[in-house]
Amino acid sequence: MIELKRLREKYGSAAGGDIFDPKFKAVAAAQFTGDRRQWPFAGVSTFLDLPYLAAGIAADEFKHLDLAVVGVPMDLGVTNRAGSRLGPRAVRAIERIGPYEHALGMAPSTLVRAADIGDVPFRSRFDLSACHADIEEHFKAIVHAGVIPLAVGGDHSITQSILRAVGENRPVGMIHIDAHCDTSGPYEGSKFHHGGPFRQAVLDGVLDPARTIQIGIRGGSEYLWEFSYDSGMTVIHAEEFASMGAEAVIAKARAIVGNGPTYVTFDVDSLDPAFAPGTGTPEIGGLTPLQAQTVLRGLRGIDVVGGDVVEVAPQYDATSNTAHAGAQMLFTIFCLAALAADKRKAAG
Repeated sequence: MIELKRLREKYGSAAGGDIFDPKFKAVAAAQFTGDRRQWPFAGVSTFLDLPYLAAGIAADEFKHLDLAVVGVPMDLGVTNRAGSRLGPRAVRAIERIGPYEHALGMAPSTLVRAADIGDVPFRSRFDLSACHADIEEHFKAIVHAGVIPLAVGGDHSITQSILRAVGENRPVGMIHIDAHCDTSGPYEGSKFHHGGPFRQAVLDGVLDPARTIQIGIRGGSEYLWEFSYDSGMTVIHAEEFASMGAEAVIAKARAIVGNGPTYVTFDVDSLDPAFAPGTGTPEIGGLTPLQAQTVLRGLRGIDVVGGDVVEVAPQYDATSNTAHAGAQMLFTIFCLAALAADKRKAAG
Protein backbone atom coordinates (compact mmCIF):
# COMPACT_ATOMS: atom_id res chain seq x y z
CA MET A 1 0.00 0.00 0.00
CA ILE A 2 2.89 2.37 0.69
CA GLU A 3 4.20 1.83 -2.84
CA LEU A 4 0.75 2.35 -4.34
CA LYS A 5 0.39 5.59 -2.38
CA ARG A 6 3.74 6.80 -3.69
CA LEU A 7 2.79 6.01 -7.28
CA ARG A 8 -0.59 7.72 -6.93
CA GLU A 9 1.00 10.85 -5.49
CA LYS A 10 3.57 10.99 -8.26
CA TYR A 11 1.54 9.92 -11.28
CA GLY A 12 -2.12 10.22 -10.32
CA SER A 13 -2.54 13.75 -11.66
CA ALA A 14 0.40 13.73 -14.09
CA ALA A 15 -0.21 14.50 -17.76
CA GLY A 16 1.28 12.56 -20.66
CA GLY A 17 4.05 15.09 -21.00
CA ASP A 18 5.04 14.97 -17.32
CA ILE A 19 8.18 12.85 -17.30
CA PHE A 20 10.34 12.67 -14.17
CA ASP A 21 13.46 10.74 -15.17
CA PRO A 22 15.98 13.43 -16.29
CA LYS A 23 17.08 11.51 -19.40
CA PHE A 24 13.54 10.79 -20.54
CA LYS A 25 12.41 14.30 -19.55
CA ALA A 26 14.91 15.84 -21.98
CA VAL A 27 13.44 13.76 -24.81
CA ALA A 28 9.85 14.55 -23.86
CA ALA A 29 10.58 18.29 -23.76
CA ALA A 30 11.16 18.21 -27.52
CA GLN A 31 7.95 16.26 -28.16
CA PHE A 32 5.26 17.67 -25.86
CA THR A 33 3.55 21.00 -25.33
CA GLY A 34 1.72 20.39 -22.10
CA ASP A 35 -0.03 17.09 -22.72
CA ARG A 36 -0.11 17.56 -26.49
CA ARG A 37 2.28 16.23 -29.08
CA GLN A 38 2.39 16.47 -32.85
CA TRP A 39 -0.03 14.19 -34.65
CA PRO A 40 2.03 11.56 -36.53
CA PHE A 41 -0.52 11.40 -39.35
CA ALA A 42 -0.78 15.16 -39.97
CA GLY A 43 1.41 17.71 -41.68
CA VAL A 44 4.14 17.30 -44.30
CA SER A 45 6.21 14.12 -43.97
CA THR A 46 9.90 14.53 -43.28
CA PHE A 47 12.23 11.88 -41.97
CA LEU A 48 11.94 11.71 -38.16
CA ASP A 49 9.73 14.84 -38.33
CA LEU A 50 12.90 16.85 -38.81
CA PRO A 51 12.65 20.49 -39.86
CA TYR A 52 12.29 20.76 -43.64
CA LEU A 53 14.58 23.09 -45.54
CA ALA A 54 12.72 23.69 -48.79
CA ALA A 55 15.70 25.55 -50.25
CA GLY A 56 18.02 22.65 -49.46
CA ILE A 57 21.71 23.52 -49.45
CA ALA A 58 20.83 27.12 -50.40
CA ALA A 59 18.90 27.67 -47.15
CA ASP A 60 20.49 29.98 -44.59
CA GLU A 61 19.95 27.36 -41.90
CA PHE A 62 21.85 24.72 -43.85
CA LYS A 63 25.30 25.99 -42.89
CA HIS A 64 24.46 25.50 -39.21
CA LEU A 65 23.56 21.81 -39.56
CA ASP A 66 25.52 18.84 -38.29
CA LEU A 67 23.49 16.24 -40.25
CA ALA A 68 21.34 16.46 -43.36
CA VAL A 69 18.88 13.84 -44.61
CA VAL A 70 18.72 13.81 -48.41
CA GLY A 71 16.38 11.95 -50.73
CA VAL A 72 17.84 10.44 -53.91
CA PRO A 73 14.79 9.31 -55.93
CA MET A 74 16.69 7.72 -58.82
CA ASP A 75 16.53 4.09 -59.98
CA LEU A 76 17.87 4.17 -63.53
CA GLY A 77 20.68 1.83 -62.42
CA VAL A 78 18.59 -1.25 -61.63
CA THR A 79 19.13 -4.59 -63.34
CA ASN A 80 15.82 -6.12 -62.24
CA ARG A 81 12.65 -4.55 -60.83
CA ALA A 82 12.43 -0.78 -60.93
CA GLY A 83 10.62 1.30 -58.31
CA SER A 84 13.10 2.45 -55.68
CA ARG A 85 12.72 5.99 -57.00
CA LEU A 86 9.65 5.97 -54.75
CA GLY A 87 11.71 4.91 -51.74
CA PRO A 88 12.43 8.37 -50.28
CA ARG A 89 8.74 9.27 -50.10
CA ALA A 90 7.81 5.93 -48.59
CA VAL A 91 10.53 6.08 -45.93
CA ARG A 92 9.67 9.66 -45.00
CA ALA A 93 6.01 8.70 -44.58
CA ILE A 94 6.80 6.19 -41.81
CA GLU A 95 5.89 7.77 -38.50
CA ARG A 96 6.67 4.95 -36.04
CA ILE A 97 10.37 5.65 -35.57
CA GLY A 98 12.13 7.67 -32.91
CA PRO A 99 12.57 10.01 -31.28
CA TYR A 100 14.24 7.67 -28.76
CA GLU A 101 16.54 4.73 -29.51
CA HIS A 102 16.07 2.52 -26.48
CA ALA A 103 19.01 0.15 -27.05
CA LEU A 104 21.46 3.02 -27.52
CA GLY A 105 19.75 5.09 -24.84
CA MET A 106 19.60 8.29 -26.89
CA ALA A 107 17.40 10.70 -28.79
CA PRO A 108 19.73 11.72 -31.63
CA SER A 109 17.92 14.88 -32.68
CA THR A 110 18.63 16.34 -29.22
CA LEU A 111 22.39 15.89 -29.74
CA VAL A 112 22.80 17.53 -33.12
CA ARG A 113 21.32 20.10 -35.45
CA ALA A 114 19.66 18.16 -38.24
CA ALA A 115 17.15 18.75 -41.03
CA ASP A 116 15.58 17.07 -44.01
CA ILE A 117 16.85 19.09 -46.95
CA GLY A 118 14.68 17.48 -49.61
CA ASP A 119 15.86 15.61 -52.68
CA VAL A 120 18.82 15.88 -55.01
CA PRO A 121 17.76 18.23 -57.85
CA PHE A 122 18.16 16.16 -61.01
CA ARG A 123 18.45 17.73 -64.45
CA SER A 124 17.02 14.76 -66.35
CA ARG A 125 14.99 11.74 -65.29
CA PHE A 126 16.24 9.92 -68.40
CA ASP A 127 20.04 10.36 -68.29
CA LEU A 128 21.78 7.98 -65.87
CA SER A 129 25.22 9.57 -66.20
CA ALA A 130 23.83 13.06 -65.67
CA CYS A 131 21.95 11.85 -62.59
CA HIS A 132 25.20 10.58 -61.10
CA ALA A 133 26.96 13.84 -61.86
CA ASP A 134 24.12 15.64 -60.05
CA ILE A 135 24.40 13.31 -57.03
CA GLU A 136 28.15 13.84 -56.78
CA GLU A 137 27.88 17.62 -57.07
CA HIS A 138 25.09 17.84 -54.49
CA PHE A 139 26.83 15.65 -51.93
CA LYS A 140 30.15 17.42 -52.38
CA ALA A 141 28.40 20.67 -51.48
CA ILE A 142 27.06 19.01 -48.33
CA VAL A 143 30.42 17.52 -47.34
CA HIS A 144 32.32 20.75 -48.09
CA ALA A 145 29.96 22.54 -45.69
CA GLY A 146 31.04 20.16 -42.91
CA VAL A 147 27.64 18.44 -42.77
CA ILE A 148 27.23 14.66 -42.52
CA PRO A 149 24.95 13.39 -45.32
CA LEU A 150 22.42 10.61 -44.75
CA ALA A 151 20.79 9.51 -47.98
CA VAL A 152 17.64 7.58 -48.70
CA GLY A 153 17.44 6.09 -52.17
CA GLY A 154 17.01 5.16 -54.82
CA ASP A 155 18.94 2.19 -56.17
CA HIS A 156 22.35 1.22 -54.83
CA SER A 157 24.23 2.79 -57.71
CA ILE A 158 23.76 6.14 -55.96
CA THR A 159 26.32 5.20 -53.31
CA GLN A 160 29.12 5.26 -55.88
CA SER A 161 28.71 8.98 -56.45
CA ILE A 162 28.09 9.71 -52.77
CA LEU A 163 31.41 8.00 -51.98
CA ARG A 164 33.11 10.26 -54.50
CA ALA A 165 31.99 13.12 -52.26
CA VAL A 166 32.71 11.72 -48.78
CA GLY A 167 35.95 10.08 -49.93
CA GLU A 168 37.19 12.97 -52.04
CA ASN A 169 40.11 13.87 -49.78
CA ARG A 170 40.93 10.36 -48.51
CA PRO A 171 39.49 6.90 -49.09
CA VAL A 172 36.93 5.88 -46.48
CA GLY A 173 36.14 2.54 -44.91
CA MET A 174 32.70 1.03 -45.34
CA ILE A 175 30.26 -1.18 -43.48
CA HIS A 176 28.01 -2.61 -46.16
CA ILE A 177 24.93 -4.66 -45.21
CA ASP A 178 23.41 -6.26 -48.29
CA ALA A 179 22.46 -9.49 -50.04
CA HIS A 180 24.93 -8.67 -52.83
CA CYS A 181 28.54 -7.49 -52.87
CA ASP A 182 27.84 -5.04 -55.74
CA THR A 183 31.38 -5.27 -57.08
CA SER A 184 30.78 -6.45 -60.65
CA GLY A 185 32.04 -4.64 -63.73
CA PRO A 186 30.32 -2.37 -66.25
CA TYR A 187 27.24 -3.73 -68.01
CA GLU A 188 26.14 -2.83 -71.51
CA GLY A 189 28.41 0.19 -71.68
CA SER A 190 27.55 1.66 -68.27
CA LYS A 191 29.61 1.73 -65.08
CA PHE A 192 26.58 3.16 -63.26
CA HIS A 193 24.40 0.29 -62.09
CA HIS A 194 23.44 -1.10 -58.72
CA GLY A 195 25.52 -4.25 -59.17
CA GLY A 196 28.90 -2.51 -59.30
CA PRO A 197 29.20 0.73 -57.30
CA PHE A 198 31.89 -0.51 -54.94
CA ARG A 199 34.30 -1.83 -57.56
CA GLN A 200 34.19 1.58 -59.19
CA ALA A 201 34.55 3.38 -55.86
CA VAL A 202 37.75 1.45 -55.11
CA LEU A 203 39.09 2.15 -58.60
CA ASP A 204 38.20 5.82 -58.14
CA GLY A 205 40.36 5.85 -55.00
CA VAL A 206 37.55 6.90 -52.67
CA LEU A 207 36.90 3.54 -50.94
CA ASP A 208 39.53 1.54 -49.04
CA PRO A 209 38.84 -2.17 -49.66
CA ALA A 210 40.99 -3.22 -46.70
CA ARG A 211 38.61 -1.26 -44.45
CA THR A 212 35.44 -2.59 -46.08
CA ILE A 213 33.21 -5.36 -44.74
CA GLN A 214 30.19 -6.76 -46.57
CA ILE A 215 27.59 -8.50 -44.39
CA GLY A 216 24.65 -10.75 -45.30
CA ILE A 217 25.83 -11.77 -48.77
CA ARG A 218 23.96 -14.63 -50.48
CA GLY A 219 22.20 -15.74 -53.65
CA GLY A 220 23.11 -16.83 -57.14
CA SER A 221 25.33 -13.89 -58.09
CA GLU A 222 28.42 -14.96 -56.13
CA TYR A 223 30.36 -15.51 -59.37
CA LEU A 224 30.17 -11.75 -60.02
CA TRP A 225 31.88 -10.73 -56.80
CA GLU A 226 35.51 -11.78 -57.35
CA PHE A 227 36.60 -8.14 -57.07
CA SER A 228 35.57 -8.14 -53.41
CA TYR A 229 37.97 -10.97 -52.64
CA ASP A 230 40.74 -9.82 -54.98
CA SER A 231 40.75 -6.30 -53.55
CA GLY A 232 40.86 -7.46 -49.93
CA MET A 233 37.31 -6.74 -48.79
CA THR A 234 35.92 -8.91 -45.99
CA VAL A 235 32.78 -10.80 -47.02
CA ILE A 236 30.44 -12.40 -44.49
CA HIS A 237 27.74 -14.50 -46.07
CA ALA A 238 24.31 -14.84 -44.49
CA GLU A 239 25.10 -18.45 -43.56
CA GLU A 240 28.32 -17.35 -41.85
CA PHE A 241 26.39 -14.68 -39.98
CA ALA A 242 24.10 -17.36 -38.60
CA SER A 243 27.02 -19.48 -37.38
CA MET A 244 29.16 -16.58 -36.09
CA GLY A 245 26.42 -14.67 -34.30
CA ALA A 246 25.84 -10.94 -34.27
CA GLU A 247 28.41 -10.12 -31.58
CA ALA A 248 31.25 -11.78 -33.51
CA VAL A 249 30.21 -9.97 -36.68
CA ILE A 250 30.15 -6.66 -34.82
CA ALA A 251 33.63 -7.30 -33.42
CA LYS A 252 34.90 -8.13 -36.90
CA ALA A 253 33.36 -5.00 -38.40
CA ARG A 254 34.77 -2.75 -35.71
CA ALA A 255 38.24 -4.25 -36.12
CA ILE A 256 38.16 -3.76 -39.88
CA VAL A 257 37.06 -0.12 -39.98
CA GLY A 258 39.03 0.85 -36.88
CA ASN A 259 39.05 4.53 -35.93
CA GLY A 260 39.11 5.87 -39.47
CA PRO A 261 36.33 7.64 -41.39
CA THR A 262 33.61 5.15 -42.27
CA TYR A 263 30.55 5.10 -44.50
CA VAL A 264 27.56 2.90 -43.59
CA THR A 265 25.37 1.64 -46.41
CA PHE A 266 22.28 -0.51 -45.90
CA ASP A 267 20.50 -2.24 -48.77
CA VAL A 268 17.04 -3.31 -47.64
CA ASP A 269 17.42 -6.56 -49.60
CA SER A 270 19.88 -7.64 -46.90
CA LEU A 271 16.73 -8.52 -44.97
CA ASP A 272 14.91 -11.71 -45.80
CA PRO A 273 11.99 -10.97 -48.17
CA ALA A 274 9.66 -12.34 -45.48
CA PHE A 275 10.37 -9.02 -43.74
CA ALA A 276 11.13 -6.78 -46.72
CA PRO A 277 9.53 -7.93 -49.99
CA GLY A 278 9.43 -4.41 -51.42
CA THR A 279 12.79 -4.35 -53.15
CA GLY A 280 14.23 -4.86 -56.61
CA THR A 281 16.33 -8.00 -56.12
CA PRO A 282 14.97 -10.02 -53.18
CA GLU A 283 17.02 -13.00 -51.99
CA ILE A 284 15.69 -15.76 -49.74
CA GLY A 285 17.69 -16.60 -46.62
CA GLY A 286 18.46 -13.11 -45.36
CA LEU A 287 18.87 -11.32 -42.06
CA THR A 288 16.05 -10.54 -39.68
CA PRO A 289 15.39 -6.89 -38.81
CA LEU A 290 16.59 -7.53 -35.24
CA GLN A 291 19.87 -9.01 -36.49
CA ALA A 292 20.44 -5.99 -38.71
CA GLN A 293 19.55 -3.56 -35.92
CA THR A 294 21.85 -5.40 -33.53
CA VAL A 295 24.79 -5.02 -35.91
CA LEU A 296 24.13 -1.33 -36.48
CA ARG A 297 23.72 -0.64 -32.76
CA GLY A 298 26.97 -2.46 -32.14
CA LEU A 299 28.81 0.11 -34.24
CA ARG A 300 28.37 2.86 -31.65
CA GLY A 301 31.47 5.06 -31.52
CA ILE A 302 32.80 4.51 -35.04
CA ASP A 303 33.66 7.61 -37.08
CA VAL A 304 30.61 7.81 -39.34
CA VAL A 305 31.06 10.34 -42.16
CA GLY A 306 27.92 9.42 -44.08
CA GLY A 307 25.38 6.71 -44.68
CA ASP A 308 22.40 5.58 -46.68
CA VAL A 309 19.47 3.20 -46.95
CA VAL A 310 18.66 2.08 -50.48
CA GLU A 311 16.51 -0.17 -52.66
CA VAL A 312 13.16 0.38 -50.93
CA ALA A 313 10.61 -0.20 -53.73
CA PRO A 314 7.30 0.25 -51.89
CA GLN A 315 4.93 -0.80 -54.67
CA TYR A 316 5.97 -4.46 -54.18
CA ASP A 317 4.87 -4.42 -50.54
CA ALA A 318 1.26 -3.58 -49.72
CA THR A 319 1.98 -3.84 -45.98
CA SER A 320 4.55 -0.97 -45.93
CA ASN A 321 6.83 -3.22 -43.84
CA THR A 322 9.77 -2.71 -46.20
CA ALA A 323 9.60 1.06 -45.93
CA HIS A 324 9.20 0.72 -42.16
CA ALA A 325 12.29 -1.46 -41.95
CA GLY A 326 14.24 0.96 -44.13
CA ALA A 327 13.19 3.93 -42.00
CA GLN A 328 14.17 2.14 -38.80
CA MET A 329 17.62 1.27 -40.16
CA LEU A 330 18.12 4.84 -41.32
CA PHE A 331 17.16 6.03 -37.84
CA THR A 332 19.82 3.78 -36.30
CA ILE A 333 22.43 5.06 -38.76
CA PHE A 334 21.25 8.57 -37.88
CA CYS A 335 22.05 7.74 -34.24
CA LEU A 336 25.56 6.57 -35.15
CA ALA A 337 26.18 9.70 -37.19
CA ALA A 338 24.83 11.93 -34.41
CA LEU A 339 27.19 10.33 -31.91
CA ALA A 340 30.11 10.84 -34.29
CA ALA A 341 29.16 14.48 -34.88
CA ASP A 342 28.72 15.11 -31.16
CA LYS A 343 32.13 13.57 -30.47
CA ARG A 344 33.77 15.83 -33.06
CA LYS A 345 32.12 18.91 -31.56
CA ALA A 346 33.29 17.93 -28.07
CA ALA A 347 36.83 17.51 -29.38
CA GLY A 348 36.71 21.06 -30.73
